[in-house]
Amino acid sequence: MKALFILLLAQLCSASLVPEREKDPEYWRRQAQETLRNALRLQRLNQNVAKNLILFLGDGMGVSTVTAARILKGQLHGQGEESLLEMDKFPFVALAKTYNTNAQVPDSAGTATAYLCGVKANEGTLGVSAGVTRDRCNTTKGQEVTSILRWAKEAGKAVGIVTTTRVTHATPSAAYAHSANRDWYSDGEMPPDALEGGCKDIARQLVENIPDIEVILGGGRKYMYPKNVSDVEYPREEKQRGTRLDGRNLVQAWREAKPRGKVAEYVWHRRGLLALNLSRVDFLLGLFEPGDMMYELDRNNDTDPSLSEMVSVAIRMLQKNPRGFFLLVEGGRIDHGHHEGKAKQALHEAVELDRAIGLATRLTSTQDTLSVVTADHSHVFTFGGYTPRGNPIFGLAPMQSDVDRKPFTSILYGNGPGYKIVAGERENVSAVDFAHADYQAQSAVPLRQETHGGEDVAVFARGPMAHLLHGVHEQNYIPHAMAYAACIGSNRGHCNAAARPATPLLLPFLGLLLLLLC
Repeated sequence: MKALFILLLAQLCSASLVPEREKDPEYWRRQAQETLRNALRLQRLNQNVAKNLILFLGDGMGVSTVTAARILKGQLHGQGEESLLEMDKFPFVALAKTYNTNAQVPDSAGTATAYLCGVKANEGTLGVSAGVTRDRCNTTKGQEVTSILRWAKEAGKAVGIVTTTRVTHATPSAAYAHSANRDWYSDGEMPPDALEGGCKDIARQLVENIPDIEVILGGGRKYMYPKNVSDVEYPREEKQRGTRLDGRNLVQAWREAKPRGKVAEYVWHRRGLLALNLSRVDFLLGLFEPGDMMYELDRNNDTDPSLSEMVSVAIRMLQKNPRGFFLLVEGGRIDHGHHEGKAKQALHEAVELDRAIGLATRLTSTQDTLSVVTADHSHVFTFGGYTPRGNPIFGLAPMQSDVDRKPFTSILYGNGPGYKIVAGERENVSAVDFAHADYQAQSAVPLRQETHGGEDVAVFARGPMAHLLHGVHEQNYIPHAMAYAACIGSNRGHCNAAARPATPLLLPFLGLLLLLLC
């Protein structure tokens, strides 16, 4: 009876939260008609050649994360469920199937190979085909596959990578590296047989494989320096010291690999990044943390740039190339927040990625820039519990469990570190600060790290040929569609202007023109 009373009370309270305009049926009819008019405009397809390509990757940003981030963004701005993310404004939406060739529930390396290289691969492997077995260096040779970043570079475009993880992490490294193990960040993380077999660590490949990447921004300093070299920002912290066994300074090697007369700038501090005169910089490397960058909620505003700030710099750098650019932007720590069961951290990371998407939209044009937003995989993250309209996204469900008579938060995980038993029973969340940034939401199964989810992820697209992303696709289709739009890569037969298929609305006019000519 008590639980029923609480539910009825919640329903009464939620009724008072309904905006007056939403009580009028005409409000919803007008809204639907405006949406219909916008949809009809999409019949005029944008079939321009995409000069620029931007791929935004929310690591671990499944559909439930997108929805919860939308509500969070709304609540941060005095709105709620009705608010829109920047990605919600993209007119074309698809679903991508994320499985790896050997895994039903994937990892970020195999998926990155799919959406960057256009080939599905085994879990844990980067930039190689499914003929490569994880950890086995001797299976790599001849199995390398190239990425859309390389295709763009070969077409004369500028290219860039921006991430909130280390720049050698799974997502960014699939753009330039070929590795049997995603964890081979430096030679200090590689086993002897891999080193003896001639396999290169990922940081070395960053410097050597495509040495003319114009912009590289993120974390991961320690993998660039010799073992035990102190970090410039944390000189007394042993765990932040260099990890390389070969004694090389890869930042110096990165500089030396640039053509004579070109200006290559390395920065490790936010002030240094924002003070650059970008018109005088040809190549930019920014490594702002020894490992991954800080969560947005924990970020030091003095020393570390936000994802939005890095994206702003990257786009302004890359726009100097008259042939256009390809930019990979990763909100990588969404995934880390979920793995730790820290939903608040994960969702604020997603909101920051969305802020970067909005900034990029303002700096580019949909007439010549194809922007795609997607995720590599989902997580076992959910929110529910019949919460009323306007319920804080990190708040409690409006009733107690009808089994153990304890309250529960709306946000929960299927598994993870939030599983807690106190005195033989589920922890009473009302006794803890469940709104804290590092609160670990309760989970059904105890694990030290929460796992990925296996369901499809959303793909949002806007700009030239964005309509090619529709329906349900294999994840490896994404770079092929983007390359087609930009006339890069192997599929360029359509790139003669006369070969572009005509927009349906223009066909009658073309027919009339042919009659007149005849």
